Amino acid sequence: MFKLNLVSLVLVFVLSSSLFAQKHENTSTLLYDAQLSNYKYDFEVNYFHIDSQAQALKMAYMYLKGEKNKPTITLMHGKNFNADYWTSTALYLHEQGYNVLIPDQIGFGKSSKPTHYQYSFASLAHHTHALMTSLNIEKSIVMGHSMGGMLASRFALMYPQMVEKLILVNPIGLENYLKYVEYKDTDFFYKFELGKTAEKIKNYQQKNYYDGQWNEKYEALTYFMIGQIQGPDKKQIAWVNAQTYDMIFTQPVITEFKDLSVPVKLIIGTRDRTGPGRNWKRSGVTYELGRYDKLGRSAATLIPDAKLYELKDLGHLPQIENFERFKDVLNNALDISTEQ
Repeated sequence: MFKLNLVSLVLVFVLSSSLFAQKHENTSTLLYDAQLSNYKYDFEVNYFHIDSQAQALKMAYMYLKGEKNKPTITLMHGKNFNADYWTSTALYLHEQGYNVLIPDQIGFGKSSKPTHYQYSFASLAHHTHALMTSLNIEKSIVMGHSMGGMLASRFALMYPQMVEKLILVNPIGLENYLKYVEYKDTDFFYKFELGKTAEKIKNYQQKNYYDGQWNEKYEALTYFMIGQIQGPDKKQIAWVNAQTYDMIFTQPVITEFKDLSVPVKLIIGTRDRTGPGRNWKRSGVTYELGRYDKLGRSAATLIPDAKLYELKDLGHLPQIENFERFKDVLNNALDISTEQ
């Protein structure tokens, strides 16, 4: 096993100290630009240059090199997050010797955020494929969380030859949202984004992600969003965020789960109730969105080679809420021996 214990302990101490220092921060003073220029990530950030849709773009990523004989694990972030929230997972995987690739998708984190752009899971998968090719990554275990689960699924459908295993952590998209909710134009989401406040961001995550619980660790994950809605590029951020909502509703992956040809592991915190569009369901629809205590099981029946791991009493971010419990099922999903 690749030993990084001293480095990891130092990093964990630094990260914990940083988080402790941030807990007293006055969020009204947070100001971040579109590319989070002054927001520090825990690992060195690199940039991959992409020419796409007649624009020169930059894709931010972190790459932790492990043992030569160990595979790469590519971590795909959710919509309300950036690559940096994968720190604990990345450190653990790196300790096991894995190479770990953690990109910020175009439109998110420290990557470019073009406003005149056709955002799609296919285009984001295409960019990630190009990044992996540039790093000579021929095959990868792909792990996606939340919206990143939809992206990871699309990636596996488009590039199955590059996917050794697909791991989905509380992915959204386990239901076809437009089957139950009204379609909303991007202008609707733009108005919604412009109306966000620090308190609204906290209340949404506290209710839907953490079952009413809240602490400094959870709060710290909202700082980048709060800083951007208060920053100089808040209208740009609002518009890009509005555009990326559209692909969640109009580009389902569940309809193609039957076509996945790689081993799939579903890690589901069953307390999760994330249900995009539940506030504008179609007239007469009584279906309850976001019941992850049921969705994981139903999704597992649709995927040819799927294994379900349920984490009871954990919500949308099991890897944040209780990493020790998450680590145990991740070990199983990766076939990591606990005796190492």
